[in-house]
Amino acid sequence: MSNKKIVLYPNIENDVDFKVALKVGDMLRKNGRKIALCPAFIDKIIIPKLPDGYIATKLSDELPTTEIIIAFGGDGTILRAARFAADAKVPILGVNMGGKGFMAELEIDDIDIIGTINESNYKTETRMMIDTHIERDNKIIYSDFALNDIVIKGDNKVIDMTIYADDERITQFSGDGTVIATPTGSTAYSLSAGGPIVEPTAKNIIITPICAHILEAKSFVLVTDRVVTIKTELRNNIPAYVSVDGGDQINIENGDVIRVMKSKKSTQLVRLSDSSFYHRVSSKLITRTVGND
Repeated sequence: MSNKKIVLYPNIENDVDFKVALKVGDMLRKNGRKIALCPAFIDKIIIPKLPDGYIATKLSDELPTTEIIIAFGGDGTILRAARFAADAKVPILGVNMGGKGFMAELEIDDIDIIGTINESNYKTETRMMIDTHIERDNKIIYSDFALNDIVIKGDNKVIDMTIYADDERITQFSGDGTVIATPTGSTAYSLSAGGPIVEPTAKNIIITPICAHILEAKSFVLVTDRVVTIKTELRNNIPAYVSVDGGDQINIENGDVIRVMKSKKSTQLVRLSDSSFYHRVSSKLITRTVGND
């Protein structure tokens, strides 16, 4: 059995008073596992009174001795955990307590499985990530990385965009913006904008226009050695922004250039079953209507 600890990473908005995380923690302790409780947004929330033997610590402090992070929440909680876990190469097990929870391996009714988790009864699945930076006057003013997507949008106004793969222009359109997604992110905002579903372990960069004002504007699926460049023109200097994995909005100005490329970082997701990606698509993304024909 591993000497490393298992980190419980609950989002208090989904797991009220950390009740589910603490239940899982008790199960793990009974089976001799070391644990740490590292709430999401620890610096921004009020920590509830915890049972004896539990203290709340920062995830960043625990990573060097962590075997697995168990994230309790929705996909947003997993995305936030991935920002810490990528450099440390620590895998994440998602317990869905949000909406679709497409990245999560378990639903809340499945948590009893976690009590007996060990290195021999789970697999890990590697998900590619993407880097981005914003250039202004030939200087990089912002850099970040994403597991799901990088979104460029106008503030409820149309913006003009020209998109290049390496140095070759591949599309130009006016619209609400564009999503640059990984295969993992293909089932998130990119899908809502009309993009394709891509197997999450694939290695691609997906470009999907958002409400483009041209019939020919389609999604593109690129190989990972491409550098995607987005040049923006903001009409009358209307506000526009870049958002990375649904995080803070980074304001951009007319003429800013956004570049996106495959990251050296990756995310490891824990898999406990042989349930396929297509089963997950069917159960979480396809709505069936049952009735009389």
